[in-house]
Amino acid sequence: MNTAGGKLTLVATPIGNLGDWSPRAIEAVCAADVIACEDTRVSRKLLHHKELQVDAEWISYREETEHALANTLSEKIAQGAQVVLMADAGTPAISDPGFRLVRACHSRGLKVTATPGPNAAILALSVSGLPSDRFLFTGFLPPKKAARLRFFSEQLNAEHTTILYESCHRILKCLEDALEIFGPARCVCVARELTKLHETITTGSLATVLPLVKKSSQKGEFVVLIAKLGYELNP
Repeated sequence: MNTAGGKLTLVATPIGNLGDWSPRAIEAVCAADVIACEDTRVSRKLLHHKELQVDAEWISYREETEHALANTLSEKIAQGAQVVLMADAGTPAISDPGFRLVRACHSRGLKVTATPGPNAAILALSVSGLPSDRFLFTGFLPPKKAARLRFFSEQLNAEHTTILYESCHRILKCLEDALEIFGPARCVCVARELTKLHETITTGSLATVLPLVKKSSQKGEFVVLIAKLGYELNP
């Protein structure tokens, strides 16, 4: 067990609107001995916006370095360090690096806590109008068409809402593949640029939503939600 007072704190960061950063998150960052984040430039910009002066060691914590750094950072925590893990945007370890560090801390009996905050998948679900009692979050789908079609086929008769992230480069291909598998009547929601200036949330049948997305800007970050089999938007 850790007896030196070290701790890992997962700090959620805004996904768009910088006003969404919580006071607890700011407090945790200001108290950190070590700040681990994907892109130190992005995280430093957030601190600069809040006019925070933080005297901490900065470490770039990326997917390709996660295995090695999980051991390094957990050792620092065991020696008493206050370590903060930040995502570029959203919640660490959710479609972002982090779970290996959390696992390493738990395996050593080290304290792990978090300052909850923005998460695009949960936010999109809450504003979608799709059933929220049961859902499957799958992150980013594979880039290949065959893999996407296979995944959609597995969800064809799902009894839950399916949530996924998609890039601006593949959003139309993703929706076209969904149309091929689910058909035009399946209810979906496409949320773009959540909490940002050009936020759009479009809910309806695939036959309705796909043309609207085609006519709109495809810039930015997308969350796609697919309703369970048999769900109709109009009760």
